[in-house]
Amino acid sequence: MLSIRNLSKTYSNGVKALHDVTLEIPAGMFGLLGPNGAGKSSLMRTIATLQPADSGQIHFNGLDVAKEPEKIRQTLGYLPQDFHVYPRISAYDLLDHLAILKGITHNKERKLLVETLLEQTNLHRVQKKAVASFSGGMRQRFGIAQALIGDPQLIIVDEPTAGLDPEERNRFHNLLADIGQSKVVILSTHIVEDVSDLCPRMAVLAEGKIQLEGEPANLMSELKGQVWRTVVDKQQAPTLMEQYNVISSHLQAGRTVLHVLANEAPAAAFEPVTPDLEDVYFATLHRVRHGQKQQAA
Repeated sequence: MLSIRNLSKTYSNGVKALHDVTLEIPAGMFGLLGPNGAGKSSLMRTIATLQPADSGQIHFNGLDVAKEPEKIRQTLGYLPQDFHVYPRISAYDLLDHLAILKGITHNKERKLLVETLLEQTNLHRVQKKAVASFSGGMRQRFGIAQALIGDPQLIIVDEPTAGLDPEERNRFHNLLADIGQSKVVILSTHIVEDVSDLCPRMAVLAEGKIQLEGEPANLMSELKGQVWRTVVDKQQAPTLMEQYNVISSHLQAGRTVLHVLANEAPAAAFEPVTPDLEDVYFATLHRVRHGQKQQAA
């Protein structure tokens, strides 16, 4: 169990990244959804002991992250948003090197570990190639391989599927689902599909605060009867977006599809929609931004 209590962080330039964040994260996949700049990476870096919080506490299985960072690192696997590698080192040699740094010094034990991780991440056939030459998806799978060194019980992956094509994303999803059955795995992302496909529990982080938390199915059910859809010409969309609580819009076959939040049909042209997780996410962001506008006024 990962317990985060009243966590706050403000950087030296005055940016308030985290505001009184409180979460209880059990074993399994946990999705942290939020737009760019929401504070997700700040939270991940704080959990991973890469930066201190200004206030609040983080405990993992009884360990205090701030007071016992070395013990946390021994049980932590971390795939940051920006993952860099040495340019000319093969996947095998780099994984072997990282295993030594993680304290696995017995040669036979380390050889077995490296080969197992390469098989698990489907990189065994390219183990002699330089990681710098890998595709985005292959590099992310290598990132998971290095994060699994030492059998960590807490794994953090920060924006792991951004930029991946659908096939690589599916491979990565399968890999995360496999490793996330008995460990605490935090998936930080702005991609709703990642959370919808993988996570039995989730939270939405925006403006540095937890805005919503729960099980995706329950959160979608709570929004039932409040989402309405209409399809209009592109020229009509701006007027409707001023008139109604539009939570999302996208082009479809040259026309604009609008999803509107309302307790009843806004007009005859609207039809009810069974909410999905994307509606939950956009409705939450709409509420946050609408509240900001009201405060500014």
